[in-house]
Amino acid sequence: MAARPAAGRRAIEVLLETELLHADGARLVLVDATYDGGDQDTAFTVRVDGRNRSVRITEQHSPLGIADAWQRHRAQEDPDGDSVLVVTGGVPADQLGWDLRAHAVRRRPLAVDPADIVKQLFGATDLDARMLKETWLLDALLAAEPVDGWPRGGAVLTRDRAVRALLAARLGLGDTTADTLDLDADTLFAWTRTPAGPALFAALPAAERTGLSEWLARAVGPAAPTLLALAADNRGADALPLGALASAALSAQSAEAAGFALGTLFGSALASFDALRPFADAATGVVTRWVAQAEGSGQQRTETRARVLAVLERADQLAADARLSPLIGADRMLPSGYRSRLRTLTATLDGPVAPAEAALRELAEHQLSALNAESTETARTAVRLVRWLSAPMPTADSVAQAVQGHMSSSGWADMAIGVLSEGDTSRDTAVGEAYHRLIGAVRARRTRLDEDFARKLALWTETASPQAPGGALLIEDVLAEAAAPLAREGGRPLILVLDGMSADIAVQLAGELDRRVWTEVVPKPRPGKEPARRAAVSMLPSLTTISRASLLCGQSAQGGQSVERAGFAAFWRKRHRGAHLFHKGGYEGPPGHRLAPELLETLPSDDIVAVVVNTIDDALADGREGARGRWSIGDIAKLSDLMNAALDHGRPVVLVSDHGHVLDRTPRGHQQTEAEGVGGARWHTGTPGQGEVALAGSRVLAGSGRITAAWREDLRYTGRQAGYHGGASLAEVTVPVLTLVPSADLIPPGWTLLPAERTAPDWWQGRGGAGAAAPVPTDGPAAKPRRKKPEQDQQSEGIFMLPGRGTPGEQAVQSAPYKAQREFVRHAPSEKAVAAALDALLAAGGKLSPGAVAAAAQAATGKSQRNPERFATVLERLLNIDGYPVLQLVESGRTVQLDKALLAQQFPGDTP
Repeated sequence: MAARPAAGRRAIEVLLETELLHADGARLVLVDATYDGGDQDTAFTVRVDGRNRSVRITEQHSPLGIADAWQRHRAQEDPDGDSVLVVTGGVPADQLGWDLRAHAVRRRPLAVDPADIVKQLFGATDLDARMLKETWLLDALLAAEPVDGWPRGGAVLTRDRAVRALLAARLGLGDTTADTLDLDADTLFAWTRTPAGPALFAALPAAERTGLSEWLARAVGPAAPTLLALAADNRGADALPLGALASAALSAQSAEAAGFALGTLFGSALASFDALRPFADAATGVVTRWVAQAEGSGQQRTETRARVLAVLERADQLAADARLSPLIGADRMLPSGYRSRLRTLTATLDGPVAPAEAALRELAEHQLSALNAESTETARTAVRLVRWLSAPMPTADSVAQAVQGHMSSSGWADMAIGVLSEGDTSRDTAVGEAYHRLIGAVRARRTRLDEDFARKLALWTETASPQAPGGALLIEDVLAEAAAPLAREGGRPLILVLDGMSADIAVQLAGELDRRVWTEVVPKPRPGKEPARRAAVSMLPSLTTISRASLLCGQSAQGGQSVERAGFAAFWRKRHRGAHLFHKGGYEGPPGHRLAPELLETLPSDDIVAVVVNTIDDALADGREGARGRWSIGDIAKLSDLMNAALDHGRPVVLVSDHGHVLDRTPRGHQQTEAEGVGGARWHTGTPGQGEVALAGSRVLAGSGRITAAWREDLRYTGRQAGYHGGASLAEVTVPVLTLVPSADLIPPGWTLLPAERTAPDWWQGRGGAGAAAPVPTDGPAAKPRRKKPEQDQQSEGIFMLPGRGTPGEQAVQSAPYKAQREFVRHAPSEKAVAAALDALLAAGGKLSPGAVAAAAQAATGKSQRNPERFATVLERLLNIDGYPVLQLVESGRTVQLDKALLAQQFPGDTP
């Protein structure tokens, strides 16, 4: 006898909802199927024709059992009610007497056809023919029907629609009401990371798991069966980590040995080794896309980063458990690979620069380099210091050159020391020791520079004066040389004095400025020279009461706030301008105010305004720098508010210090140096010893014009602090002077913009190698292009002159398409300016700041491009014919990007 079909509760419910409508009062329903709920009676309620009917299901296997159940139901259980008795079992219809069948609905056993029921549930008139043979799918659809029913739609229920609805109901993949299912490897792997997803799959009947796996393999790809097998084995959460680990193992040199270990990790979930590669590739693709999302700037960045790292750290843990770590080595995706590459890099820091550069490239190519941005940047900074150490020892013929050299180069080395001193985020001891040794080597070179500077400072100080500065910008001349030019023709500069700001901090703050808002400007250099950021020389000793007073008075002075206010007002009174000076406590504002109302009232006026900010100098005493060496605009009290207020009122800004400082990097327990006539932390009046220099002259305003100052950074004469000033080192005596304008229209006559590319030294940017910045042409029509070194000519795709054809930029502006396009652009710059801009971009590898592009055009023509962003926008209109993006402003307008291939296609040069 053929086996009876099985019917579940839902199948019987649907059957009753249909049959009881035409039952004419009959309360016995015979079902030609066994009940998959077991032998225990089941009671429930079904709604028929607007009212609830009680139902009891009983499984019987003989005619006598059926008769007895019916009699008991009528006589005892519900003699006067309308409840329904459903009898299931394996009794053939021909064994049932007519006296029993007379009480049954339709007077015969009713067949249960899952296909018909599924059609009814989905409101369809027909089924996909393939579904008729797939009992697992029909049964699953009956068992998984949602509380509010399956969505209805379409006359024919297709197999794909049915499976999509089942996946949504059973596993939470998608929405049961959706017409389509946006399902890919990313969705499936993300589902394995949910708390319940894999467990739901593992709980399904085996036949249903097999059917869903086969469908997903066709819909998603060959990775699906392995992923689902892991889920069925209650290891779904490890699917993505195992995939990432498999990718690393298959890429290893010992792939065969690694593959054997992988087989142990996957176990029965891996059908064959042929399934490993597609699974690993799919997992790698998912992780790569997640990494890209984590590198972005969206709201989900932090969450995605944590998710990626959790997956990959788990992959590393699985590798360690299986003893795979030595085999996968410096994998390009796993965190262990990043750490391995980082250790390799730090092992090169004691040697020549080439291996360090190669190791840095390997580290930067790791997929987690951007997610470990701080660690990667620290490593990059270390390699920069190796470049600096590998370069010839800097030399200076004068104090002016030494201070300028510190502002443009060795001050950057000081900043790099601060970065390395914080250590690596991995807390790896080997990495930390390598950085410690590198810091020692850099400090040793810095000590030699300070010693040489101290000797020159001693000689210069004897005769230096405002009338004979020896080429140096004196701190008492900063107002006249930097602020007064900005005040001409009604200009209203805001002078921000950051007390104690050294060159390394100035570099950091300037690098954080939004170049779309602030343009750094400097006086035009002499022919043959390039524009450069300026630095002044402090008074001696480099103390606040001497140097700051001299700065704000515009002449040699000494005293406190009252002296500064009087001297500042007198300086500007001579220039027929009113002036206001705000000290600590006078500009911050009461609760509820970002800035003091008194300060805000002065900003709309024509008066000159200055503010003294003490955050940096105060930090030397309270130890802020002991924990963190880097500074940002947000770290300095009210600096962001002050800059924004200046912008609101169209004021240029002079960002200046009164002196710099040195940090105490000596070991704990290091004692102060005993000295006679101690005047401060870094100077006294006694006889100079090692690490000290005697200074005398009109610029020495303490100790009756003669002092002994420390130039070695580890000397101090007072109690320990985070840092000190008053000595004769480059970091203390150099006064950074930054001049910024909020509009190109405010650039003073005789001044020029300073491109961001020209603020960092060559060794910082790695010029001449990978990622080299383009040399910006010198300012002025008389300037001549610098001669490149032969090795640079061989490596870069610069602005080579082709015989009879000129540079690529010149070829582009001479092409017919360019000449035609130029007719439609009003106020187009000259062809010479455009060609120079294009050649500068090509020499830089296709990217420069708007300021550098404008500077290149200005150098070629002698005509100032006062608005770099506007100039770049005009270039876009000239070059982007038919919408092809030959040149674009990217990174929110901070970078001009040139597509070299599109340039050649759109503006082909004439063939000679």
